[in-house]
Amino acid sequence: MGLLDKLSGWLGLRKKEVNVLCLGLDNSGKTTIINQLKPTNHSNHLGPFSEDWKHVSQTQAQEIVPTIGFNIEKFKSSSLSFTVFDMSGQSRYRNLWEHYYKESHAIIFVIDSGDKLRMVVAKEELDTLLNHEDIRSKRIPVLFFANKIDLRDAMSSVKVSQMLCLENIKDKPWHICASNAIKGEGLQEGLDWLQGNVSF
Repeated sequence: MGLLDKLSGWLGLRKKEVNVLCLGLDNSGKTTIINQLKPTNHSNHLGPFSEDWKHVSQTQAQEIVPTIGFNIEKFKSSSLSFTVFDMSGQSRYRNLWEHYYKESHAIIFVIDSGDKLRMVVAKEELDTLLNHEDIRSKRIPVLFFANKIDLRDAMSSVKVSQMLCLENIKDKPWHICASNAIKGEGLQEGLDWLQGNVSF
């Protein structure tokens, strides 16, 4: 460890490292959300985002291909350094999720609010996640994005919350945000909440 690193640590200047799992069924918008959060070379300081999240892009998302296995992305806010594990939501890859539970400090769970047919599957996966031994005993924050609110048949975040029975989560802080990942809507609210609820 270098002298500057030690000094930063003593002064409390080092950014805290946060491992975040980004979970949800396939095609819910996880990768699009993560891509919106990554710093971009294009300056975008005119949007509604605070200084912490001014790098969040509000432009059309590029063509996204389904995630196979998982991707790892890193980005920083003013006080936290995030490592995000963007896990595939395809059924054959969901068993990989549990290998990353133990080291996680927070969970982002993305729901396609326009996909009423698979809401039951999303609830089953969420219940399995919350009841896993490596998650059940931890008081880690869970941020829900009710994504794709721009779709004509999309359910409100309140309706998604009811269908997933989120009110039954008593032992963890949780928050749900309506989001449109392609335009970046709802992302700042969610990540501001997450940043304020991560503990070490």
